Amino acid sequence: MNLELVSLDGIKFKAKAYSIVLPTADGEITVLPGHESLLSLLVPGTITIRKDRNDPDYHLEHFVTFGGVLDIQPDVTRVLVDEATHGDEINESEAQKAHDAALEMRKNAKNQVELDHAQALVDRQAVRLHVAGLRRRNRRG
Repeated sequence: MNLELVSLDGIKFKAKAYSIVLPTADGEITVLPGHESLLSLLVPGTITIRKDRNDPDYHLEHFVTFGGVLDIQPDVTRVLVDEATHGDEINESEAQKAHDAALEMRKNAKNQVELDHAQALVDRQAVRLHVAGLRRRNRRG
C-alpha cells in the first residue's frame, strides 16, 4: 500500500509499506494492504512502519507523533500530524533529561494549569523515550 506521513514540516515518509501500526483514539491499530476505508483521530504515541512483509524488526521505521488524523483510502493511506519525529532523530539522553525535568515540574506544580502543562510534557518525553528505546533494541538485530 502507498503511505504518506505528512507533518507541518513536510513529508516525513512517502513510499510503499506493508504494515503501519498507529495510535488511534480507539486504541492501537495495524493497517495492512486491503484495509477498509477509515478516518480516525490519532493520539500521542508511536507510528511503526514495516516496508516489506519479510523485513526483520530492526528494519522497522518508528516515528513519534502527538496526534493527528488517519485517512485510509483504497489507493493511499495518509497520516496527517502536526509533528512526526523519526526515531533516529531522538537523542535518548536528552529525552531522559527532559523527562526528568518534566517530572520535577509536575511535582512542583502549584495549580491545575501548571500540573496539566507538566503532565503533557511528561507524556511527550515518555513517548520520545519509548521510541528511542525501540531504536536502540532494534539496532542489535
